[in-house]
Amino acid sequence: MQASTYAIKASVCFDARNRRRACVLAAGFANTRSVALNCNFTSNNSICMRDMGMKLTRATQGVETLFRSTVKPRSVKAQASAGDIEEATPFKPQEKKSSGVVLPFVGVACLGAILFGYHLGVVNGALEYLAKDLGIAENTVLQGWIVSSLLAGATVGSFTGGSLADKFGRTRTFQLDAVPLAAGAFLCATAQSVQTMIIGRVLAGIGIGISSAIVPLYISEISPTEIRGALGSVNQLFICVGILAALVAGLPLAGNPLWWRTMFGLAAVPSILLALGMGLSPESPRWLFQQGKKSEAEKSIQTLYGKERVSEVMLDLTNAGQGSAEPEAGWFDLFSSRYWKVVSVGAALFLFQQLAGINAVVYYSTSVFRSAGIESDVAASALVGASNVFGTAVASSLMDRQGRKSLLTFSFTGMAASMLLLSLSFTWKVLAPYSGTLAVLGTVLYVLSFSLGAGPVPALLLPEIFASRIRAKAVALSLGMHWISNFVIGLYFLSVVNKFGISTVYLGFATVCLLAVLYIAINVVETKGRSLEEIERALNPVV
Repeated sequence: MQASTYAIKASVCFDARNRRRACVLAAGFANTRSVALNCNFTSNNSICMRDMGMKLTRATQGVETLFRSTVKPRSVKAQASAGDIEEATPFKPQEKKSSGVVLPFVGVACLGAILFGYHLGVVNGALEYLAKDLGIAENTVLQGWIVSSLLAGATVGSFTGGSLADKFGRTRTFQLDAVPLAAGAFLCATAQSVQTMIIGRVLAGIGIGISSAIVPLYISEISPTEIRGALGSVNQLFICVGILAALVAGLPLAGNPLWWRTMFGLAAVPSILLALGMGLSPESPRWLFQQGKKSEAEKSIQTLYGKERVSEVMLDLTNAGQGSAEPEAGWFDLFSSRYWKVVSVGAALFLFQQLAGINAVVYYSTSVFRSAGIESDVAASALVGASNVFGTAVASSLMDRQGRKSLLTFSFTGMAASMLLLSLSFTWKVLAPYSGTLAVLGTVLYVLSFSLGAGPVPALLLPEIFASRIRAKAVALSLGMHWISNFVIGLYFLSVVNKFGISTVYLGFATVCLLAVLYIAINVVETKGRSLEEIERALNPVV
């Protein structure tokens, strides 16, 4: 009965949409760009004409709506084997007023991203001081455990996050995630022994591992289609902000060696705000619909997009087959022939991201800048961090215009060129007089290239290409690969450098970047301008 009601409402909207197209085409000869592509859907002709008159005075951009009629859209072609999507998209007006309503909830979710970056960066400046305070200044092994225990915890958290998000929902999982985040911050800030410090770091790691899975998942599921790319890339931007915040928080260390405890304790504040904020945020309507909670899904849609969008989005979810009789996907379903193609793409993107050498470049940035005469470690870190933030901000503005695939291709190509420049600056004698300058230039260009695509796109693209039935677990699996590869690279990187030399290692990273470009060209699909349901029907046809 409910589905038929949505179909009746949709047919009315569809008739109005045809009339709207005629109005736009007629007025287009006079001023096509100023005529309203974003008039509200309505079956009332007087409202239609009133809106058209108001919109004629404003230039607007056409955007794609989450609404689709019961007629199969021509923009999507289901190809289970090739997994591709046609470029042409039908004309779909979209009202913009819902975008501003979504932003506060995206901001609350991004507290998890800030904590992700902060916990990653806070130990860099504090390690020397906490080692002295805890009596392990000469024990590099225990110092290494304090650093790497965060990554071990994050690996566990990333795999756990998907199951929690499927069972309890997205917002409740955020609230549960705040517990290890706040507890880890407290234990680190008050630690009187190495054991307590490591436990605190593991708990914080579990927290950021869960955050790394559910922040992009939640944002992708509540964001309007036309700005989903921009909002999704905000996740990476706030990770960079968190890292910079950790850098700034470490500035008083020189004058106060015990300040490191305050640095760790500060992380408890956004953890508490995250739990409180999620108590006021709407649950993902896609998760609610999948659980059969249709009335709650309608309320969530109304909060996010407005009352007039409820029937459209609910019909969209119905047509996508969500909430069907299919049982909840298990971990082994990710490796089935139905889903493995897209799941392997997600895991591969994060492997390429880590194997492309971002951690190596950041690790060596201080010594590279010193070779160019920049002696301040803070200045070196600030330059790298600022490049990352700037590049990610640019990527946010381009994500919904240039598309995910093109940004990934450009990013890995730029990273390959930068790695080649770094390698040559260390080896070519003819470049010796300019080696310091070239090394700094290569480092900055690499970080900029990374932040334009390889950094923000994978976390955004994964929730888009995964079917709703497997989305949370597949994102968790891919991020688990990210943390595992991050841990392994950190463990063996210095040994490889000592054996082969940094120049050879950089050449290896350049090769990985070029392989990534080839892989992306063959396997990655473009998702800009499509709703999650369109993408799901194209890449994951029901069997």
